[in-house]
Amino acid sequence: MAEFMTETKQHATGETRSGGPGEEPAPPGPRERRGPGADAGTGPLDGQEAPALLERTRSLVDPELRAAVESLPGPMRRIALYHFGWQQADGTPAAGSAGKAIRPALVLAAATALGGPGARAAAVRAAAAVELIHNFTLLHDDVMDRDTTRRHRPTAWTVFGVPDAILAGNALQALALRLLAEDPHPASGPAAARLADCVVELCAGQHTDTAMEQRAPDEVTLDEVLAMAEAKTGALLGCACALGALYAGAGEEEVAALDAFGRQAGLAFQLIDDVIGIWGDPRRTGKPAGADLAVRKKSLPVVAALVSGTPAAAELAELYGKPYVATESGDDGELARTALAVEQAGGRDWAQAEAADRMGRAMQELARAVPAPDSAGGLLALAEFVTRRSS
Repeated sequence: MAEFMTETKQHATGETRSGGPGEEPAPPGPRERRGPGADAGTGPLDGQEAPALLERTRSLVDPELRAAVESLPGPMRRIALYHFGWQQADGTPAAGSAGKAIRPALVLAAATALGGPGARAAAVRAAAAVELIHNFTLLHDDVMDRDTTRRHRPTAWTVFGVPDAILAGNALQALALRLLAEDPHPASGPAAARLADCVVELCAGQHTDTAMEQRAPDEVTLDEVLAMAEAKTGALLGCACALGALYAGAGEEEVAALDAFGRQAGLAFQLIDDVIGIWGDPRRTGKPAGADLAVRKKSLPVVAALVSGTPAAAELAELYGKPYVATESGDDGELARTALAVEQAGGRDWAQAEAADRMGRAMQELARAVPAPDSAGGLLALAEFVTRRSS
């Protein structure tokens, strides 16, 4: 376990960073697995384990998702199919990406870790419900954040309008709860209650995030933004793991430990996501370079930089204190200057070190929930994947 945690820290603080301002984190590379599973005949981790898990998840979950979405009334069905990448805006078929499927993969990996393949098969509907909730939040977040691009094409609200995008998101939330309500599995009731509680927490986190954007740069603390990130991102990853445990028939302590594992991994995920939001390559992220900085988003690296007390922090506060105005020539010099101030104030280094620390905490919680190392392989692979991604 100690060796795995050490290597996880190296990934979050070193290998995810290519070195210079404006450069994206390096993509995952091949290496050998260390720690849990290393001596259990699991073989080398060649960088393909998590992608294979995600691909397998899509093959299992997408039919449930498609069936649920196809049950929607025409206008909302069209928007949802577009959002998932299955149709073009005009209704013609598309072969776009429906997302990475990290959250449903966590549901299935947790069920497998504690209950084996049978529990995984039983948890497919729960995994689809979690993915529907995730996409409900994406549709609404894009509206509230005024994001114009997702998954390399225009966001739903820019194509269909704000009211219809919001309504489609509401419909996806209802579909998620209906999937669980109709599931005869004995865990479906507790799972539905847990997922509903998670949605309330997500909404509270989003409210905090929105309110935070109205406050001056020097009025936001690091503890506040960490708590907000746990509610907005960690809560759903934790819920996904907990639902998998419920469908495996796990006890209360195991469910709580897997929830905590997902929350800590979710914070690591958000930290890396915020790094990518500043320094990621638009060709890989599908979003404009420096989009978070342009809207003066108080992301984790930015707040860490703002509270650092350095000269660069003062410069960053001055930049964040006024709206960003794009130049007619398309010169992004101000965004580059802002990104450099975040880096010089230590925001990037802090975020990567904090991601490593959160992954260490996640590994401790995972060891409590799944004592047998050879059973934790899928969850470990997914946790590593979310901290080594580049888009």
